[in-house]
Amino acid sequence: MTEIGKKAPDFILKDEQGDEVKLSDLKGKWVVLYFYPKDNTPGCTTEALQFTEYIADFEKMNAKVLGVSGDSCESHQRFMIKHDLKVKLLSDPEHDVLETYGAWGEKKMYGKTFMGIQRSTVLIDPEGNVAHHWPKVKAKGHAVQVKEKLAEITG
Repeated sequence: MTEIGKKAPDFILKDEQGDEVKLSDLKGKWVVLYFYPKDNTPGCTTEALQFTEYIADFEKMNAKVLGVSGDSCESHQRFMIKHDLKVKLLSDPEHDVLETYGAWGEKKMYGKTFMGIQRSTVLIDPEGNVAHHWPKVKAKGHAVQVKEKLAEITG
């Protein structure tokens, strides 16, 4: 689980190109690590498009935006091309990072209970510590919330 002020668990995941991304290699930058259920679904598309809309603002604040789901690298690539996304998407098909960050758990939909990805976001500071955590996220408007929190912290 993620705890504010604690070291963010390191990980290595493949991006949409199949290249490895290691959290510890991003030391010195802010990292917006957002977890989302599935490529090309309405809420996930909304969230990715909004992070893309503000990507220049995040970059000005020395922040890297990374989206994580259980989808394959190929699925991420198609998703990015279809919607002209500018965020980097990471593939976690085994749910290891999702579980480590508390983004994998029990969900309910249409009266059914199942295991799935909890839409959530972790803001990691340049030293690699958890600066903020949004455990339950609504896709619409979330990128603005993250951008505002980052601006407040870096002020």
